Amino acid sequence: MEMQQFYYDNKIVKKFIYATLLWGIVGFSVGLLLAFMFLFPNITDGISWLSFGRLRPLHTNAVIFAFVGNAIFAGVYYSLQRLLKARMASNFLSNFNFWGWQLIIVAAAITLPLGYTTSKEYAELEWPIDIAIALVWVAFGANMIWTILQRRQRHLYVAIWFYLGTFVTVAVLHIFNSLELPVSFLKSYSVYAGVQDALVQWWYGHNAVAFFLTTPFLGLMYYFVPKAANRPVYSYRLSIVHFWSLIFIYIWAGPHHLLYTSLPDWAQNLGVAFSVMLIAPSWGGMINGLLTLRGAWDKVRTDPVLKFMVVAITGYGMATFEGPMLSLKNVNAIAHFSDWIIAHVHVGALAWNGFLTFGMLYWLIPRMFKTKLYSTALANFHFWIGTLGIIMYALPMYVAGFVQASMWKQFNPDGTLTYGNFLETVNEIIPMYWMRAIGGSMFILGAIVMLYNVVKTVKSGSNVTDELAEAPALTKVSKYRTKGETWHTWLERKPIKLTIYATIAILIGGIVQIVPTLLVKSNIPTITSVKPYSPLELEGRDIYIREGCVGCHSQMIRPFRSEVERYGEYAKAGEFVYDHPFLWGSKRTGPDLLRVGGKYSDSWHLNHMYDPQSTSPGSIMPAYKWLVRNKLDKSSTEGKMKAMVSLGVPYTEEDIANAQASMEAQGAKIQENLHQDPDFAKNYAADKKYAADNGQTFIEMKDREIVALIAYLQRLGTDIKVKDVEDQLSAKN
Repeated sequence: MEMQQFYYDNKIVKKFIYATLLWGIVGFSVGLLLAFMFLFPNITDGISWLSFGRLRPLHTNAVIFAFVGNAIFAGVYYSLQRLLKARMASNFLSNFNFWGWQLIIVAAAITLPLGYTTSKEYAELEWPIDIAIALVWVAFGANMIWTILQRRQRHLYVAIWFYLGTFVTVAVLHIFNSLELPVSFLKSYSVYAGVQDALVQWWYGHNAVAFFLTTPFLGLMYYFVPKAANRPVYSYRLSIVHFWSLIFIYIWAGPHHLLYTSLPDWAQNLGVAFSVMLIAPSWGGMINGLLTLRGAWDKVRTDPVLKFMVVAITGYGMATFEGPMLSLKNVNAIAHFSDWIIAHVHVGALAWNGFLTFGMLYWLIPRMFKTKLYSTALANFHFWIGTLGIIMYALPMYVAGFVQASMWKQFNPDGTLTYGNFLETVNEIIPMYWMRAIGGSMFILGAIVMLYNVVKTVKSGSNVTDELAEAPALTKVSKYRTKGETWHTWLERKPIKLTIYATIAILIGGIVQIVPTLLVKSNIPTITSVKPYSPLELEGRDIYIREGCVGCHSQMIRPFRSEVERYGEYAKAGEFVYDHPFLWGSKRTGPDLLRVGGKYSDSWHLNHMYDPQSTSPGSIMPAYKWLVRNKLDKSSTEGKMKAMVSLGVPYTEEDIANAQASMEAQGAKIQENLHQDPDFAKNYAADKKYAADNGQTFIEMKDREIVALIAYLQRLGTDIKVKDVEDQLSAKN
């Protein structure tokens, strides 16, 4: 049989390795800064682009798309070439993938701190960057499929099934969730509203975890664990069951993020059922990974690579058991909105994604540079300090979650809330926040040690950019199943069919859940008293989005006695029909705001944003002083309203024409309310010098950003009266 010589492209792998290390340190560092902001809320006092609300999405995007994303590309580009016995089909597409992805990360690092955000979890980037993500992702997929078609290996190994499933699913999720109507270069509104937007977002959000943080890493597990252990995968049949059941079931589970919300019950229950079913394929994959190490346990004790991988797979098993448990309604009623979820997410992120990446890089880098790892002792130190860091991070957050949930739900014998002040629950868990910050510090210390170890390893090695290999050419065989060939063995040599079948498997769940919610109007009953936001309230809502308030505050009161007693009447689906995007939130670091309108005076809101501790002693909310100083930009208000009309919000031509006058009148009324507070001028005496230096009359407030935000906050929850809504809904039924 004639052998063909060719070269593996190692240059692209090295580029992604370097990017993984760089962005990992950046993402972890921002996360650590955020952890300390819970303890020192004004650590970045007065610097808008370093505020908690703006940095939180930067942290999640940096860790998910910069650190994990580059690790995926590094592992895929290395393993794919060797599994197919072929060089990547296009050097241009490989480099377009690399440089395009880095530019997207840089764009995120610039725009998110500046407040350009859609506010949708894991999809915060604005529309031009979304388009860039789609283009780069398609380039990656095209290069992968093109390389598969040029392969010298007949059958596609299990890792490649997961790579293909990842490519098609992420493309579908990203495109449908990112459908938005641009207002300007860096401002858009989601085409979905309220309940529909929530369902589409968490269909995306949950499956971003599934198909960006899980399936590609399972592919990497199936390649690198056998390589590191020098053992074959435990069960080929189990890998088949694992792949197909996982990609089919995972796509249905998104609604478990919206239990007890205004989402229709049928969608919630469907999400719960499929979430529970996820235990089987997830643990099947975990068992397949761990049992691949059979006969290699002596090596695990001495090899840091395998230590990282064992903890990674164990973390995957823990997270994928806990996830279905959290989707049970009785468990979700306790855990949701609490720090329990933060613990759950970080067990997956730090152990599964972080440790598998570290193990992969420790195995990969010496082979890429034809040398030995500089220090096994340092790698072992990294393993132990990282493991302790994960434990120190996660355990306190589980405790914090239990404490929060129990305090939120406790009643006195007379039926009143035991802890009526939300701040009581915050102050109780401050020691847990200290422990989390210490655990995060330990984890990042390990990453820095790894960086040093890698740099020394690279310097001691040789720079092999193209690695010579040889393999026989692929001979043609019948396109039909041959005698004795199983259906799946046949499918493994039909990459296009396999990709199509995988696409069908993931589309079924999405279609069944999302289409009825988008098209069946009776799923979202309207409430006649719910009206569109005024122009000033719309601008205030955009400021609320810009500042990342949704990261700490929910706008979704669940139908529990404790929540109704604390916040007011539970949320109705019809309240959110004009919300582009929805702002239900996923974490309560502060109280729910759905019914905050009219609860406090305008002056209270101003003082609270300018100096939160002055109105709420012990608050861990940072100050937003720039909102009091910044002049409100009203130049695009009419354009925003026209965009809303295109999305179905019933603004009239007269509403749009009178937008400036409406904002002036509403702003003047709020200013009048502020001036009626005798302490108003006294409270801001310290800033009179700032005003004078900038030629401003500081107490002239009607054109300030804070006034627009106050207008929005005072509107929340005031559209409905409970009795009127009940009468409307009963009449419709």
